[in-house]
Order: sequence, then structure tokens, then C-alpha cells
Amino acid sequence: MKTSTQLRVDNHYVPQLYLKQWAKNGKIPTYRLLVPKNEAPLWKDHSLRGIAYHQHLYTYVAGQEETDELEHWLSKQFEDPAQEAIRLVVNDERMSPEHWRRLIRFAVAQDVRTPASLRAFLARHRDSMQGLLNQTVESSVKYLEAAVKAGIKLPERAPDWEPTESFPVKISVVRNPEGDGTIETRTILGRRLWLWSVRHVLTETITKITNQRWTIVHAPAGVSWPTSDNPLIRLNYSGPASYSFGGGWGVDNVDILMPISPTHLLHNCIGRRSWPRGTVLDQATAQFLRKVIIEHADRYVFDISKSDVQKIRRRTVNLAAYNEERAIWQNWGKEQGAAEAELF
Repeated sequence: MKTSTQLRVDNHYVPQLYLKQWAKNGKIPTYRLLVPKNEAPLWKDHSLRGIAYHQHLYTYVAGQEETDELEHWLSKQFEDPAQEAIRLVVNDERMSPEHWRRLIRFAVAQDVRTPASLRAFLARHRDSMQGLLNQTVESSVKYLEAAVKAGIKLPERAPDWEPTESFPVKISVVRNPEGDGTIETRTILGRRLWLWSVRHVLTETITKITNQRWTIVHAPAGVSWPTSDNPLIRLNYSGPASYSFGGGWGVDNVDILMPISPTHLLHNCIGRRSWPRGTVLDQATAQFLRKVIIEHADRYVFDISKSDVQKIRRRTVNLAAYNEERAIWQNWGKEQGAAEAELF
């Protein structure tokens, strides 16, 4: 059993290998969007290890012990393979199809592994999870009953099945004296369920995302791309004053954007061709995309030039909200671990 000192508990939801493109001498200029007081400086330099992480964001309880298996999986499957691809992009070198595949996988992972994604997931399922469980159980029971009546052999657990890949639900059967019974299902709308969804997207959904039509475009002179703690953007665009975030991966005309460095931007438009690789965007387009990147940030904007981000996105000064969010993350690991241990 691993002790807490052996676990990788400082889980960086934006990898250091990515953020270092915006760092100078190991420090990254950071604009915080929620601050406790007006006197807080607009920009503060942070070490790469000291920013864009939460403790126990990816750890979870398996059996009766904590595991950091998902943290290692993300590193091995998405971060480490992308390092060479990012280096080639930044140096404007030729990329093989395999490099593109690894870069796109890295980008998709950034769409689902952030606190912003966690909050969206919880909000999306808060009112629908009970109905989803009921529907799943009812349809499963009907399938099993029909299979038994038809004499069909019921499926067995696959030999390569792993508990970490299973849907985090506890199922119990209460038998009545009359011979029938009640099936009870329980899950927790929290860390373990979110991490299951992250793994599902990155093993199943990701296979449907093609390597086609992706490109790298450049910022024009005088413009640099910032990035954020929520760096991948799925943009629904109708015009410079009519756009929204959260477009679907398979929906036509959704623009997928992600800064790779202060001068390089990954882009794809679903169903349409993007700009040729190496295109230097015009000033108006570049300024609009810079605005979009800043607006999509969750809690931090990173900008090597320490530009006038505050003119696009004013920070919120709220001591109560700042302290409340800080307390939530300080208690996150303990509360989620206790709930997971109790469930299983």
C-alpha cells in the first residue's frame, strides 16, 4: 500500500511540459482571475511546479487504499508522447502523421482533465444522474430476463477486466420472502465518477476524432498567444459578436483551438479545411482569437508578455469566494476519499 508521501498527490491539470513555452528562467507570468483583495498584483511569476495543480485531483480510493494510477496513465499515454511533437511545432519542423496523432491526443486530454471540466461535468449530471441509473438498471434487467427466457448464456466478466475501468457504481440486491427482490444502485457524483468519464473519453470517444484538417497557424508581429488553465477551446462561431464555448467535437463548423506557444496555435474546424500550416494570421483575426483564449480561462491566464489582459477580462475581487474555493480544494482529497471508501 502506498503512503501519501509516495503518491503523486500534486496533480498538474495543465502539464509543466506545456506551460514551459510561456516561462522565462523557469517562471511563468500568471494573471489570477479570482483574488482576495484589490492590492493583489495583476501579474505574479510562479514556478512551473507551483501553478495549475490541485492535490488529489486524480488520486482516488480503490479497495481501501488510494491510488495515483490515473496520474501515471495520463503522463504515459498523453503527456510524454506529445513532448517531441510540441518541440517540432515550436521549432517549425516537419511533423509525421504519428506526431500529429500524439499532439491531438494531448489536446483532447486537456479538454477533459481540468477543474473547469470537472465543474461542468458535475453541473451537467447533478439533475440527470438518478434518472440515468434508473434507466440503465431497468434496461439491464429486461435484457437479462429476456436472455434467461431464451436460454441465452449470460456474458461473463472478461479476463482482462480491470476494476479501474469499471463504472463506479455499487449494486446490491435485497431479496423478499416472496422470492422477488429489489435492485439498489448507488454512486457518488464526485471525483471517482468524473475520473471514470475522463478515462472513457480518452479511450473510447477519442478514437472517433480524426487526425485530418488540423494545422498550426502563427501570430502576426506584435501579437502573442496567451494560454490558460483551460487551454483547449471548442468555439461555436457565428460572428465577432456572436460566439459561444462548448461546441461538440463532431459538430460541423466548430473551431477547435489551443495555443502551443506564444506564436503557435493549433486549429481545426470540423467539416471544413483550416488555414494552411504556417499561415500568419491577420491582425484582426489574431486579436479576436487572443480575446477568445483569455475569455475561456478558468482561474489563470498565462502570458509571457504580461500584456493588458485586464482590459479583456477583469479579475474578480472577492475575499469570501476566494477563501471558499481555497477551502474546497484543501478538503477535496479527504472528503472525496472518505466518500469513495464508504461506497465501495
